[in-house]
Amino acid sequence: MALRFIAKDPNTNGENCPTVWVDEEKGEFVIQGWKADEATQAECLTVGPIPDTETVLRLPVRMTGVLREACDAAERANLR
Repeated sequence: MALRFIAKDPNTNGENCPTVWVDEEKGEFVIQGWKADEATQAECLTVGPIPDTETVLRLPVRMTGVLREACDAAERANLR
């Protein structure tokens, strides 16, 4: 696996915090975030099921720049 580290949440202590990578081999984003609570999951379920192979997670809006950076890195690597 070729994960390209993008960044951790800049407003945390650097441990156990939301993190974003790009998997250049699979053409996917890999995101570590906070587990969504039951109320959030229930609201997400109103538009469809959450398969056992997926999860709902949360990232702070302050990480918008990190997500843009990950998107830019994926584009530069010509991942589709």
